[in-house]
Amino acid sequence: MSAPRAVRIPRAAAPSSVPSATVRAEPVGAPQGERRANRAGTQRGVRLTAVYLLVLAAIYLSFLFYARSAPGGVGPGVTAGLLTFSGIAVLLGVAGAVLTLSPVPRAVVVRPDGFAIIGRWGRRTEWSPLADVTILRVRRYPAGLLSNETVDSVEVLGPDRRRRSYLVETGLLPEPPAGPPRE
Repeated sequence: MSAPRAVRIPRAAAPSSVPSATVRAEPVGAPQGERRANRAGTQRGVRLTAVYLLVLAAIYLSFLFYARSAPGGVGPGVTAGLLTFSGIAVLLGVAGAVLTLSPVPRAVVVRPDGFAIIGRWGRRTEWSPLADVTILRVRRYPAGLLSNETVDSVEVLGPDRRRRSYLVETGLLPEPPAGPPRE
């Protein structure tokens, strides 16, 4: 019988001096850049979705109580109708939540030559070169009940891309370089 072998247990690496919340390594082959989380935009989108779902639930419950308290409100035909009505309410809730959260990106990766927007559902949209990108602020939402910081509703246009709308924290997107106005 042979002698037992020594087992090596690796230790955790020392913590980095760079905070992981602001800079994250991108996959191999992807352009490197500073990753900025869209905290205020996400907060506004989630709270707006919650308000929508609460109002939808209040409307649903009021119709449900009205249907149950009406004369002839209990029976097999009414129960099937309420089941259909409940399915429609759930479908409206899911569709409304998806539509409300879709224009709210998770993060923006800023590079010297452009930027990339990481969408809510994981889609990455590249916008470069920065000189060819137009960023239009459609509306600025002040800090308040739906968000602790100001949030901008912006439209981003590129020469070979269609117009996209995003709900982002103020100052999250890079400023395009000044140049002659484009037509």
